[in-house]
Amino acid sequence: MKKPSAIQERLKRLPDGPGVYFFKSASGEIIYVGKAAVLKNRVRQYFQAARPHDLKTAALVAEIAGIDWMTTETEADALFVEGEQIRRYKPRYNILLRDDKSQIYVRLPMREAYPALGFTRYPLDDGARYFGPYQNGRAVRRALQLLRRVFPYSTHQVMPGRLCLHYHLGLCPGVEAQKISSSRYKASLRKLMRYLQGERSQLMRELKAEMQAAASARRYENAAKARDKLRSLKQLQNQVVFSDQEFLDISKDHALAELTRLLGLTAPPRRIEGYDISHIQGSDNTASMVVATNGLIDKSQYRKFKLKIPGNDDFAHMKEVLTRRFGAGHGDWPLPDLILIDGGKGQLGAAIEALEGRHLSLPVIGLAKRSEQIIVHASRSGVKFTPRNLKPAAGGERPLVAKSGDFWLVNLPLSAHSVKLLQRVRDESHRFAVSYHSSLRRVRQTAGALDGVPGIGPATKRRLIAAFGSGRAAAAASYQQMAAVVGEAKARRIFPRLHSQNP
Repeated sequence: MKKPSAIQERLKRLPDGPGVYFFKSASGEIIYVGKAAVLKNRVRQYFQAARPHDLKTAALVAEIAGIDWMTTETEADALFVEGEQIRRYKPRYNILLRDDKSQIYVRLPMREAYPALGFTRYPLDDGARYFGPYQNGRAVRRALQLLRRVFPYSTHQVMPGRLCLHYHLGLCPGVEAQKISSSRYKASLRKLMRYLQGERSQLMRELKAEMQAAASARRYENAAKARDKLRSLKQLQNQVVFSDQEFLDISKDHALAELTRLLGLTAPPRRIEGYDISHIQGSDNTASMVVATNGLIDKSQYRKFKLKIPGNDDFAHMKEVLTRRFGAGHGDWPLPDLILIDGGKGQLGAAIEALEGRHLSLPVIGLAKRSEQIIVHASRSGVKFTPRNLKPAAGGERPLVAKSGDFWLVNLPLSAHSVKLLQRVRDESHRFAVSYHSSLRRVRQTAGALDGVPGIGPATKRRLIAAFGSGRAAAAASYQQMAAVVGEAKARRIFPRLHSQNP
């Protein structure tokens, strides 16, 4: 097929290294996102006349009017970035052409004595640490196998009765026979988690210092172990990267560049925090804080709040959560470069009041749900927005801006990169807030029948709900069923009290 001259020029400029590429339609809409080990080779394949395409791919190629890309350090880095960009832009050809590859997360339940590393496609709000999502499960598993030689970990969801083969191969620390203490095992897992979070360079410096200190103290066996780990990490550093933290050039993220220009920021917002409120008729009020680091969702930084102010007052609740987030108790949390409020002028005004009450001047904007309208206070949003900052979209569609009292109301095209990023953060904050609200509501409903019963403390309540599924079902259980769960002595004390309270 004959390529348009603009496409030909872009193909000539493709880099040799790994990264993520974007295909755009004539209107500037991103219609497909992909990753490549060598961008130049992979992208050019779409336009080779000798290479046959199925009907769906041929339709994609026929619609391509523009090409863009982001370079990364390694293919595995591109793997992570690709997944986040797909969730941000929701390109229609990614949905049309997708196969059975689904996103996957790495799960570590660090609250357990000996956490087992596992993989899941559906992360839960269960207190475990999740890393990802990754689009290519096979690549992630292969990378974790390589890292296992440096940081041995258990995969036992059910603890076996004897040492496993992986222990004898040096890949498992022997948690089955407690060959390693829980504290030492978790310390090793924390180093693995730091590697997954992109702290590879710092981790290698610490291992080098550890090796030198052990050698100086004539602890040569410890020095040799640190040396071997350092060597393994040096061999891995050009193969396995899981985070954008050290290697992704955020100046090439179009959404961050648009936000920087739109809001008159001095630099791209590396840390964006999004906030939302969730409740049903003023009950079980919750708030969420989600974080995007360098334009990518960062689940390890999410936080949730159980709100103290009762009733159905979103403005008061928004002010409460921002006041608490920037209070003295959270001084160790990094300050954001941009705050996104899910809501309109009222919610944004409440957030600004909270920041001013803490004597903070941080960039803060709102995103209204109905029209995806960006809300900026003319003087108190901590940004330098003016209508002059606005430019036409790639397809020529001009943004609309209006003044409403002290607020600017900005309507960018829904295909704009900055809108897609803000939508992604806003949707995550809504999802996370609703998830926490639902869990609180579920606990209140299921545990209600056990509350206030003498002899039933928090531990007994958890055991009964785990055994019977709900407080109401536990209250309806027979004496024999209850005794099988809590023992004869406790059942004799609580059974009659439970049934006298719940006749």
